[in-house]
Amino acid sequence: MSTVHVIDHPLIQHKLSLMRQKDTGAKEFRELLNEIAMLMGYEITRDLPLKDVEIETPICKCHTKVLAGRKLGLVPILRAGLGMVDGIMSLIPAAKVGHIGLYRDPQTLKPVEYYCKLPADAQERLLIVVDPMLATGGSANAAIQFLKDRGCTSIRMMCLIGAPEGIAALQAAHPDVDLYIAAIDEKLNDHCYIVPGLGDAGDRLFGTK
Repeated sequence: MSTVHVIDHPLIQHKLSLMRQKDTGAKEFRELLNEIAMLMGYEITRDLPLKDVEIETPICKCHTKVLAGRKLGLVPILRAGLGMVDGIMSLIPAAKVGHIGLYRDPQTLKPVEYYCKLPADAQERLLIVVDPMLATGGSANAAIQFLKDRGCTSIRMMCLIGAPEGIAALQAAHPDVDLYIAAIDEKLNDHCYIVPGLGDAGDRLFGTK
């Protein structure tokens, strides 16, 4: 069973509360999402491997540590996932970025892929799939499966808010993928929106309806 890491740092809780407010405008919403993604990126990269190197400070030579060269990749689920990329990239600017576009078939209600572009060496990278909301889990599960179908084996999922139903679906479908999340909300409503949630993250991020 995958592990759910709830990243409930006080700064994240504060900024997430501001994002939830219905009168928070698109500009502030984007800025807050960027800031929270950066804070979460600090935690999701906590266990990256290190190696010893010798450097020279202005005082003397010394042995210290640098990242051991583990290649990273960010994969936002279009379109709301785009709002989380810059925050994480500010921490790991060498990461490559792929994109997955999904829509829900109105008849089957199942996710359908309409776009997928990944780094050429995606199979060699630790991929972090990002999407602000984990509601039913359908899009997240489909995106992760698309990555696996292309030979990717090292995958993590990062979300802002999740519903218990979506978390359970993700764990059932992908028990090998750990989830990093800022808040677990109460439930889904009849329209599959997270309660209390923050509304449609894509619409609020880009100012659309």
